[in-house]
Amino acid sequence: MLLDFFPSRTMTLYIARLFAVRIVAVLLMLVLVLQMLDLLSESGHILAAKGNGQMELLRYGMLRTPQLVSRFLPYSVLLATIITLMTLNQNSEVIAMKAAGLSAHQVLAPLFLVSAAASVFTFTFNERVVVRSTATLKAWQDVDYGAVPTDSDVKSNVWLQDGPNIVFAKTISGRGTATRMSEVSWYRRDPTGVVTEIVHAPLATYTHPGWRFDHPTSFDVQSAALTTLPGPKVYASGVEPTQIIIRKTDADRESITQLSQSIAEIQAAGYRTNELDGKWWHKISGPLSAVLMPLLGSVAAFGLARSGKLFVRAVIGMALGFAYFVVDNAALAMGNFGGYSPFLAAWSPFLLFLLIGETVLIRTEE
Repeated sequence: MLLDFFPSRTMTLYIARLFAVRIVAVLLMLVLVLQMLDLLSESGHILAAKGNGQMELLRYGMLRTPQLVSRFLPYSVLLATIITLMTLNQNSEVIAMKAAGLSAHQVLAPLFLVSAAASVFTFTFNERVVVRSTATLKAWQDVDYGAVPTDSDVKSNVWLQDGPNIVFAKTISGRGTATRMSEVSWYRRDPTGVVTEIVHAPLATYTHPGWRFDHPTSFDVQSAALTTLPGPKVYASGVEPTQIIIRKTDADRESITQLSQSIAEIQAAGYRTNELDGKWWHKISGPLSAVLMPLLGSVAAFGLARSGKLFVRAVIGMALGFAYFVVDNAALAMGNFGGYSPFLAAWSPFLLFLLIGETVLIRTEE
């Protein structure tokens, strides 16, 4: 049995189905157009890598599509809200529902139900699909669309500080004591910062402290002599695996559980994590933004269509929706700079526009 907040079962299913179909249609349109434009801009870079062809273009499209779906699903909910409510208003269905005794919130209740389902889908899709495709795509882009890394958690082109010296690794995989560097170089510098020696190895493993370089070679800058060193050697004793996490932790590549682990490790090392904390909260508030869209776009549902102001109402609803995304991005940026606390940066736009939407709806229709 439906709660009194919802209209009749038939009416709820009718509006929900109407709304859901439009969300899917708008999302497909946006993803197809944006995927085509993005592929056109990146195809030159992809095909520039040796051996790449049509299959690599297809692989890029498959990796990029989940990102586009996740990013533009809330926009699709907003546009679908405007389209659905304008259609119901033009056909005088909203007037009929209000004449039957339904309040404005009851008219919008099926839209809230579908939007809540879209939020749950977005969160699950982000955690199970988007973070993996993003990690693989960024790792592929880091090697200029060369050989696709088999480990999506691999970190590419990492520079680390070892006191006055510098360590560079082409790729780093694993976490903690199981961290491994490949194609690693250690640059010895004198007190003036000039590089005097470069030690290179195809593989380095963490030995606590330091890193064991397998089959190392030493290049003396002054004499330009290359020497093969006997046996494994330990270098970079000042580099800890935590430094790699700090330098290369990307919230877009990690699920909420992985990000929680990274934040805990960074905090244990004594570093601040405000930016990552804000992105952790945004992994929840971001998908939930879809629930706001029917409320912000609800102005298109009410008022007489024949008054000539339906288009103006639709524009107002669209403006409110897009204003939310602008404020959301601005608040997240302010949180990254330390202007807001992480929780406030992630949730203040949601709460602000929830109050704005409710105020507009209550004062105009309730």
